[in-house]
Parts: sequence; C-alpha cells; structure tokens
Amino acid sequence: MSPSYDDDVRLAHVLADSVERVTMARFKSESLVVDTKPDLTPVTDADRDAEELIRGQLKRTRPRDAVQGEEFGTTGHGPRRWIIDPIDGTKNYVRGVPVWATLIGLVDGDQPVMGLVSAPALGRRWWAAQGSGAWTGRNLFSAKAIHVSQVSRVQDASLSYASLGGWADIDRRDAFLELMDDCWRTRAYGDFWSYMLVAEGACDLAAEPELQEYDMAALVPIVTEAGGRFTSLDGSPAPWGGNAVATNGLLHDEVLRRLA
Repeated sequence: MSPSYDDDVRLAHVLADSVERVTMARFKSESLVVDTKPDLTPVTDADRDAEELIRGQLKRTRPRDAVQGEEFGTTGHGPRRWIIDPIDGTKNYVRGVPVWATLIGLVDGDQPVMGLVSAPALGRRWWAAQGSGAWTGRNLFSAKAIHVSQVSRVQDASLSYASLGGWADIDRRDAFLELMDDCWRTRAYGDFWSYMLVAEGACDLAAEPELQEYDMAALVPIVTEAGGRFTSLDGSPAPWGGNAVATNGLLHDEVLRRLA
C-alpha cells in the first residue's frame, strides 16, 4: 500500500496561507527591496522572508525532512525533501504583474509526490498528491478536480511558453519555432502558469529550455495527477533534467521528437 501524502497537502495549504500574508503585503509596495543575484536575476526581500517563513514552519512540523529552497540552498538530510520557490515569477512580482506564485513541492526519494502552487494575486491555487488527483480552488474546502485536455494533434493544440531566448542557447530555437508555427494557438503565459493551464486542460502543452528543480518540483505532481506527462526534453524524469516538457500525454512523444 502506497503512503498517503494528504497530511502534507494540508500542511502545504497552511504554509501557503502564511506566506500569502508576506507576499501580498509587499506586492506593489513602494518599500519593496530588489537586489540582483550572481546569475543577474532579481531577488526581493519578500522572496527571502517568504522562504525563511516556510523553513521555520517546516522545522517545527517536519523536523526530519530536508528542505531545498531557491534562496538558501538545502538543509537537512533524509529521503523526504521539501523543494520551495518562495516567489516563482519574481520579475513579474517586481513590476506589478499578478502572474507569480509560491511553489511548495515534496519529493520522496527521487519521486515528486506532492505539490502546491499558490498564486494569490490571481486568486488561484492548484495542488496534488500522489494517488489523490489534482485540484484547484482557493482552499481545500472549495476544491475542484482538474484534468488535462484530450487534444491529440499538434495542429489543434494550444502551446504556452515563457520566452524564446533560452531555446537559442541550446540550439533548438528553430525546432521550437516550427512547433509554434504548427500549433493552433501559442501564448506566453509563462512560468508556473503555463503548466497549471496544461493541468486544467486550458492549454495542451508547455515547454521551457532551462529550469531549476525548485521551478518544477511542485508542478510535476499536479500535471501528472491531472492525467498529463511532465518530463525533461530528453524524456527523462522531471524535475531533474534542467528543462521541461509538459503535455496532456497524448501529444508528448511527438513534442519530444520534434524538440530533440
């Protein structure tokens, strides 16, 4: 009998409730402090405060679990590891664009088993646990099950992406542009939102050429529990390959072939 992660889902909602009070208070705030990390990406004091808040609560409630976060690395040891991105979409956050979210994922061994995405400026959450399906709503008590689409042809598909720049860096820009041209519709919803739209069937595929584990760990269970597939570009398991392809499953093999 496989373990239940329902208690972890409930905890993730509690963590998200706490973090929202920090992130929403600083969103569009004139006092928000923005720095530049060594990789030239922005980071705010809200990012750091949010991650510290999550780490503090996990230390009290899951003291045996490891924690990996974007801002403060990995602490602790053990097969269970929480992987956190306090604000996914920081560039949107600092410009006042509401497409940003806190990502809370749990891996057991190398298997992503639980994920929650909290996008308070959009008024949305998505979550899933292994074997329990994928859901959306403001909280556990307003949950609605979500499922991927049944679109089976690329020419009928809606593709979501983040940007084009990274595809040139891995010499796949032409292949990605050809895929875009062949799709029915393309939109750059970007970041976590692309994958949540795939999970709820509003889009049919999403792909990005360069991502970190903390960008993906929370997303993988939501897409897969909704009936989709989420892998790296080479078909290996996500979130460990440094990039992502998420589809409704029916399109996955063709998309991987075309982007190979």
